[in-house]
Amino acid sequence: MNPIVVGVICAAVAAVLFFIIGYLVRKATAEKAIKSAEAESKRIIEDATKAAETAKKEKLVEAKEEALKIKNDAERELKERRNDLQRLERRTMQKEENLDKKYENLEKKEEILNGKIRENDELKAKIEEAVAEQAELLQKISGMSVEDARAMLIERVESEARHEMAMKLLEVEQECKDKAEESAKNIIALAIQRCAADSVAEATVSVVDLPNDEMKGRIIGREGRNIRAIETLTGVDLIIDDTPEAIAISTFDPVRREVARMTLEKLISDGRIHPSRIEETVEKSRKEVEAVIKKEGEQATYETGVHGINPELIKLLGRLKYRTSYGQNVLKHSIEVSHIAGMIAAELGVDVTQAKRAGLLHDIGKAMTHEIDGSHVQIGVDLARKYKESREIVHAIEAHHGDVEPNTLVAMIVQAADAVSAARPGARRENLETYIKRLQKLEEIATSFKGVEKSFAIQAGREVRIMVKPDEVNDDEMIFIARDIARKIEEELEYPGQIKVNLIREMRQVDYAK
Repeated sequence: MNPIVVGVICAAVAAVLFFIIGYLVRKATAEKAIKSAEAESKRIIEDATKAAETAKKEKLVEAKEEALKIKNDAERELKERRNDLQRLERRTMQKEENLDKKYENLEKKEEILNGKIRENDELKAKIEEAVAEQAELLQKISGMSVEDARAMLIERVESEARHEMAMKLLEVEQECKDKAEESAKNIIALAIQRCAADSVAEATVSVVDLPNDEMKGRIIGREGRNIRAIETLTGVDLIIDDTPEAIAISTFDPVRREVARMTLEKLISDGRIHPSRIEETVEKSRKEVEAVIKKEGEQATYETGVHGINPELIKLLGRLKYRTSYGQNVLKHSIEVSHIAGMIAAELGVDVTQAKRAGLLHDIGKAMTHEIDGSHVQIGVDLARKYKESREIVHAIEAHHGDVEPNTLVAMIVQAADAVSAARPGARRENLETYIKRLQKLEEIATSFKGVEKSFAIQAGREVRIMVKPDEVNDDEMIFIARDIARKIEEELEYPGQIKVNLIREMRQVDYAK
């Protein structure tokens, strides 16, 4: 055989033998390891069993001890609760005993109270009998019935209450007056001082002086043609009478009167008096008056610092230069009211520009009173609305004489400023007949009240002094009478400023030594 093949077969046989031998050796080693592991596992199991038994015994002991401790705690807590319940039960029993005692005491007190009530009822009945007997006895002694006595008592209480009410009313009223007057005087005095207007306003001239009486004939002209021409062109009436060297101009329109006055003065100065010259002079005088009116209106707005007024309203303002009220020039009065209203508004923190504007325009209706029917207030309201003045200005114009209730501060300020300007000394004059009628009306109002003996209007109608009957009017009633008289004067009279109502109650006792 081939030695290589033999070598290969020998090698294969050797490999198989080695594998078998190795397998047997490994098997024997593995069996030995298995036996050793089994023995070790048995030992571990036995040790674990012994340890588990030991741990079990320890846990049982601990559990028994814990259970015993819990049992002891529960028994102690139960014992404490039983003690608490016993204490609570004892307290409840004590309270019940106390309540029983209190109830018994209340029953005893109720019996005592019922006895006292019976005694009080008996005593009340005896008192009522005694009061009835005393009332009957008092009626016999005094001759007054119960109703009369009650009426007398009510009258006395009412008198005392009225006295206290009068004193309290007087105290509160005086306090309010003091505070209001102090504040108002400060504001108005400051406004008047800063205004510093003239004391007397100029009056409108209605008489033209002539150089001689012959001029009257020239003004009349042949068959009166000159005077007819002047009256027709100017719309006035010329009064030529026996007054030496003077001609009176009569018309309700102050502007026409001023045109006629200027025309006559120019004609007299020129000396040429005939219809064509008269017509030319009248037209020239009218243009001059219109220029003066416009200039005066613009000057008034410039002086007061009021701007943005409609040009037609400015012309109407200028017309007020020739309008007077109780002798006071209306344009100067309007400028003065504007200044005073602005100063008061500044002191009170109100819109100064609006107050000045309302004060300047408050009498604008007087410029048209001779051309349109109605009061100057209503005419002024219509003019202000026509020329787009604000609602506040219209309301101030409407309320400045109290025709409507003022509901804005500006309206109230204009009302006060108007009164200050009109009421200051020397500002206005009134004719003797009106003055006397106002004084008489004051005295009539005062004497119309019950208990008034005499009344005297003094200080140019700024005060009415009233003497009351002391036996009919007491001191408390004087307060109410004075208030009622003042209210009636406010309702029935128109006057500038204010009127002082001064009541005097005088007691006199006369006796003679013989």
